This record gives sequence, C-alpha cells and structure tokens, in this order.
Amino acid sequence: MAKKNTPVSSSSDVILIGAGIMSATLGMMLKELQPDLKIDIFERLDRAAAESSDAWNNAGTGHAAYCELNYTPEREDGSIDTAKAVKIAESFEQSKQFWAHLIQQGFLNDAPNFIRSIPHMSFVWGDENVSYLRRRFDALQESHLFHGMQYSEDPEQITQWTPLVMEGRDPAQPVAATRMDLGTDVNFGALTRCLFQQLMRMGGVRMHFAHEVHDLWRSKTMGGWKMRVENITTNQVRDVHAKFVFIGAGGGSLRLLEKSDIPESRGYGGFPVSGQWLKCLNRDVIERHAAKVYGKAAVGAPPMSVPHLDTRMIEGNKELLFGPYAGFSTKFLKHGSYMDLPKSIQMSNLAPMLMAGMHNIPLTRYLIQQVMQSPSDRLEALREYFPNARMEDWELEIAGQRVQVIKKDEEEGGVLEFGTEVVSAADGSIAALLGASPGASTAVSIMLSLLDKCFPEQMQSEAWQAKLREMIPSYGRSLAKDAELLREVRKTTGDLLGLNAQMGVYTT
Repeated sequence: MAKKNTPVSSSSDVILIGAGIMSATLGMMLKELQPDLKIDIFERLDRAAAESSDAWNNAGTGHAAYCELNYTPEREDGSIDTAKAVKIAESFEQSKQFWAHLIQQGFLNDAPNFIRSIPHMSFVWGDENVSYLRRRFDALQESHLFHGMQYSEDPEQITQWTPLVMEGRDPAQPVAATRMDLGTDVNFGALTRCLFQQLMRMGGVRMHFAHEVHDLWRSKTMGGWKMRVENITTNQVRDVHAKFVFIGAGGGSLRLLEKSDIPESRGYGGFPVSGQWLKCLNRDVIERHAAKVYGKAAVGAPPMSVPHLDTRMIEGNKELLFGPYAGFSTKFLKHGSYMDLPKSIQMSNLAPMLMAGMHNIPLTRYLIQQVMQSPSDRLEALREYFPNARMEDWELEIAGQRVQVIKKDEEEGGVLEFGTEVVSAADGSIAALLGASPGASTAVSIMLSLLDKCFPEQMQSEAWQAKLREMIPSYGRSLAKDAELLREVRKTTGDLLGLNAQMGVYTT
C-alpha cells in the first residue's frame, strides 16, 4: 500500500497495538500517571486478550519462580543460580501491588477472583534430580522472598500435598517436592478485558477491534508516527497519528517493529513455538488436585514447555491441565499466517537467525519429536506426573503461539533468548515488546522499564514519582533486600486481593 493520498483521520498521544495484558497494563499506568492522555488501541481480532493473554492459551499463570525450575539453573560447579528467580519473584510482587491499587480504586469490579491462592509445587524423581531440588531449596532459602517454602523427600508427605502425583507410583523411586503456599493462579484473560473496560470508562480512550495495523513510519510533518490501519470488517483503510506507539502485539510485534525501521530493531528475529494441552474432562479427578506442580523440562525444550499438572480457575470453573506439549509452526500468532516467519526474515537478521539455528540443534530435534507425538505418547508423558491417568479422561486443547527472541551476538553470531525484551527507539517515541515467558506475570515491572526508556523526563517529575509510589508502594526500593518491606507489602496486597483469606482453602 502506498503511503500517500490517504488522509490522517485521527491523532492521539498514545497508540497501543494489540489488546493483550501488556497494552492493558501500559494503558492503565499511563492514564493513572497522566489522566488527560488520549489513547487509541488497535486489535486485529474481535475481542481483547484472545491470543497469548487468554487463559486457555497462556502456558504460565502467576509466575513467581516458586516452582519453575528453569529459573534456577545449575552452574558447572553444582551450585544453583537464583538471580533470575529472585528478580521474577520481586517483579510478581510489583504486579500484585498494582492490581491491589486498582482494586482500591474500584477499577477491577468486573473481574472478581481473577487471582486466587493456589500452592506452587516442584516435583522431581531420580537421585540426580532429587539432589538438584534439595540444593535449589537450600539456595532459595537465602532470600526472604522464598521463606515459607517447604521441602520433602517423604512419599507420605508429598501424597498429602498432591495425591494424584503419588498414587500408583513405584514406592522405590526416589522423589522430592517443594511447596509454596503463597502461590497464585491468575486469569490474565479476565484481568486484561477488565482493564480495557475500565480504560474506556476513563475518557480519552478509544478501542478499535477488527482493526489491523499494516504499516507504520515516522511523520516528517507532525512528528511522532503514522500508521496505516485497515478495518477488517469494512476493508476501509486510513492513516492515524500518534506521538508515542507501543507495539504489544505478541507474536505480531516483530514484523511491525521491522516496519518501523528504527536502527534498534535491526538484527532481531523470531523463533515460533506452538503448544498443546491435555485438558481433564473428569470432574472427580479435577477436584482431587489442588496445586500447580512443575517438573524439569526435557533436554533441549524451550522454557514454556516445562511440564506441569496445573489447577486453573477459568470462567468460574476449576480446571486441570497438563502440558504444554511443544510444537513448531511458522505462524507467529495462533490466529496468524503460515507466512509470518518467512516474511520476518530480512538481510539484517538473516545471519543471527541462521547462527541461532545452528546453536540450537537439540531444540529443533525436540520440537520435531513433539510434533510427531501420538496420543499414547502424550499419555505416557502425563503418567510421569499422574501415574493412574486414563486416556478417556483427557482431551487435546490447542494452546497459544509464542515467538522467542533471536538477536545478534558478537561471539556466537546469533543467540536464541528465552524471556522478554523491550526494544525502543533512541528518542523514546516507539517501543515494542518481544519474547515470551515469564511475560504476563511480570507485566508491571516490564512496563516500568519501558516508561523509564520512553518517558524519562516525566518519570523524574515529582508528580509521576508520587503517583508511582501510590500505585506500587515498594517502587524505588528493593523487596529482595528489605525483608520488613516485603512482609508489609505481602500483608497489604494479600488482604486487598483476597489471597490471605483464601490461604489454605486448597487442601487435599
């Protein structure tokens, strides 16, 4: 499409591309910090949170690093690196503080019980894995963020915690588990839709569903950015303008970032990973499990493929999922195109993508194996965590699509990054979020980082600083270093979110 002869039909202070948890979080934070901002949101689907933020598509809900073993890698000397786990745990506390603030303001009335108390557990078997989990537990106890975690190698104790995992298991098999009662389950789909509903009540915010952004470029006459947007329903095309643009379109962010042609975007590529769940159909089985039980990922598996037997609350119902089973598709979105990956390849990222592929042969092999799995193969994997599982109690459910970041690296040529990354222009006028896990659970800390990059002057103002401390009481201070502050924050947010009252409800 040409970039001329199409008049600008609207102008905003901020445009958010994609109606997921990231755009919802940023939009709400900006409106709280500066209520007079004019914001437009463009979403290609017909509702909010229909891609990665949706409860059925999201591989992890309530990431706090309590049970996710991929956040605590083992060093060559056998010690456990807890740095990432501490960072994620602290980030999740920031998210809870922001949500508690929104509840105080009466903004989350449309999403009752979007967050619930549920124990987070790690479970392993075999002497080597038991040794690892014991050392992980000991290492995490050095941080007060993980105080309250329990550890056991006693089969009877673990059976009390999670009977489905232990019933039918070889009694001679060495097992170990940790349990953190502070764990939560978060329905990010419900939360995201509620945030957008509240945003539209605040004035100056317009939501455009079934609108796809095809192109964007710097405006030489008006400053900021122009975007070419199509109304998918009517096929009407128009140009819109904004001073600041956030690309929070999940797997669709990379292609739009490339179209911006900012120097900071060059060299980035994407590696898509699809997923599937086994969804339990037997209500008796569902009611007998009450925990998020995570294990160790297979060699070569991506982080979002860490197997877990997962209690969820979705649309008011208790559900039980196992997975995810990873796969490969050239789509960057669940509702995307098989041409997404080919179209993302450019001269600037071709070499990094090729080199990253060469360095990740085990991942490629793993994904091929996953794609070729039969129903009996999937049942066998489930029985490692639920020995008495029956095929007729489960059905296959398609999960969301994730795109891992590939970036240039001076030593390796190109590396595959597991995590999220904010890419922004030097002048702060545009930013994009790339990557996946832990994603949604750390949305608030990610958006604080984005605000620092893109709104540096405002972030230093007394007005914004005061408001940030109101929204996130620990803002500017370290929860990882201040045990008393953490205790106060957890007490307050736990009360406001209803978590303290729920603690112990899930008993077996």
